[in-house]
Amino acid sequence: MAGTLSGGEQQMLAMARALMSHPKLLLLDEPSMGLSPIMVEKIFEVIRNVSAQGITILLVEQNAKLALEAAHRGYVMESGLITMQGQAKEMLSDPRVKAAYLGEG
Repeated sequence: MAGTLSGGEQQMLAMARALMSHPKLLLLDEPSMGLSPIMVEKIFEVIRNVSAQGITILLVEQNAKLALEAAHRGYVMESGLITMQGQAKEMLSDPRVKAAYLGEG
């Protein structure tokens, strides 16, 4: 039955299944990949709600803007090495991050 759901609905179902075990840590790898912009917003709304409940989330995401807006801390990896790290809100305003990952500057 789950195979008949849209990509976004399948992603929501996968997250719900993971949350049923009441984890202390939730690992998410590219939860927005291949989803429509509306579903991406819904996924990140769920991510923010889960975080607000005190569950730690390790999020790997190509959409740097959404990831940093939802995160407390951010890390930038290039070729498997951490090249930048810091408070997510500060990273959103960092000129290097803006130019390289946010399409600004």
